[in-house]
Amino acid sequence: MKKKLSFPSAFTVLFLVLILSAGLTYIIPAGGYAKILYDQQSNTFTETFPDGTQTVLEGNQETLDSLGVANDISKFADGSISKAVAVPGTYERISQNPQGIREILLAPINGVYDSIGIILFVFMIGGVIGVINESGAINAGIAALSKATKGNEYILIIFVTFLIGLGGTTFGLAEETIAFYPILIPVYLAAGYDAMVCIGAIYLGSSIGTMFSTTNPFSVVIGSNAAGISFTEGIIYRLIGLVAGLVIVTLYVINYANRVKKDPTKSLIYDMRDEAHEPIPVDGEAVPFTGRRILILVIFVLSFALMIFGVSSLGWWFEEMTALFLVSGILIGFIAGVGEKKFVNTFIAGAADLMGVALVIGIARSINSILENGLISDTILYSLSNFVSGMSPNLFVIIMMFVFMILGFFIASSSGLATLSIPIMAPLADAVGVPRDVIITAFIFGQGLMSIITPTGLILASLEMVNVTYNKWLKFVLPLLGIMAVLAIGVLLLEVNL
Repeated sequence: MKKKLSFPSAFTVLFLVLILSAGLTYIIPAGGYAKILYDQQSNTFTETFPDGTQTVLEGNQETLDSLGVANDISKFADGSISKAVAVPGTYERISQNPQGIREILLAPINGVYDSIGIILFVFMIGGVIGVINESGAINAGIAALSKATKGNEYILIIFVTFLIGLGGTTFGLAEETIAFYPILIPVYLAAGYDAMVCIGAIYLGSSIGTMFSTTNPFSVVIGSNAAGISFTEGIIYRLIGLVAGLVIVTLYVINYANRVKKDPTKSLIYDMRDEAHEPIPVDGEAVPFTGRRILILVIFVLSFALMIFGVSSLGWWFEEMTALFLVSGILIGFIAGVGEKKFVNTFIAGAADLMGVALVIGIARSINSILENGLISDTILYSLSNFVSGMSPNLFVIIMMFVFMILGFFIASSSGLATLSIPIMAPLADAVGVPRDVIITAFIFGQGLMSIITPTGLILASLEMVNVTYNKWLKFVLPLLGIMAVLAIGVLLLEVNL
């Protein structure tokens, strides 16, 4: 019998992209911009040139003005700009540093090291979910929720998409959404939907939120600081895009969800149903919703609320979030009455279930490392900046959005892309008579569009959480990507011409 061909796993996709990226380091000329980094203790700038040599400069406004860096010194002094900033007009070719077989083999290992914060967070979430599953709280909660929403299951899609979109636009809720999949996937399956609906609500909600950022410190605030403007400039247009984008995405996901609910064979992953998660039984009598189970779910939900508050208001990052869920898991285990040995074994088994997700995150990071070490990211930026210079304002902003899409593939970090590219791109806006806030809008739109599909970002880790292959995701999301691109262009032209 002839074996049926199937799309490769997330790991194979990432390794293919890794090899392709390494190949580009042989083709694209190496080059770099000089970069300045502010030292708050000595009140000085260290300028690092492409050849590696350094010089120390006075940490004042005169230094920034002389370098052509359009920033206020106060932004460096108060820590708003903490990363190295590229100096316009300093690009130069340097010796090639191609990434060979040794670098390709070491890259995934280094990628895991670099991503250890989020990887430990993922393991902790898996452990906590394992303990909650053992208590029966998830089964009981889903049974109760299914009864409460029967006939109106679409409310789950609206609620999750808008809530996560709000987190994305305000404080950059993205990697943290990994924690939502284990708890929400059985909810959507019990509602008669498929795993694609779950990732559509969670991942697209986050993507649209970050794409139309309003106060997101990791993109629009850092980018505006790098351009020398306030992040409130252009915010009204991003708000317009945010509302329209969330409405479009929600309707898109609901339309697909309704088709699947009516006829399961319409599911894009119907042929993968044997590999997908099985729906949790929703028989309320078989899984009683006791006071203990209600308390367990309340603690779990409060953990997410505290996590969101900590990230948005207390400066938390993965260390604090991981510690939070460790405490939450221990408390839940105590309330559930799970013995010490059973708790440890259940926790470890739950963490082990997410091993694949953790490795995908590390390998995705390795691709960025290959491109950085290959010294080609600055060359790509330099070439694209030359390409867009001298265009008419309307054409300029549209092309600029697609430029940032391309850069977003090579530099997945929004803050890293902002500090590298905005100081170079912002002066180009002055040359064509476009306000600098339009550059920031084009930046977040372009990177936001790319984040929806790029394998170097978070999408493959998210797909691994719900056992969906990359090709199925592309088939689901590409029509929506085209719609969002049209919306983004419309908002950009509105901002330029009003």
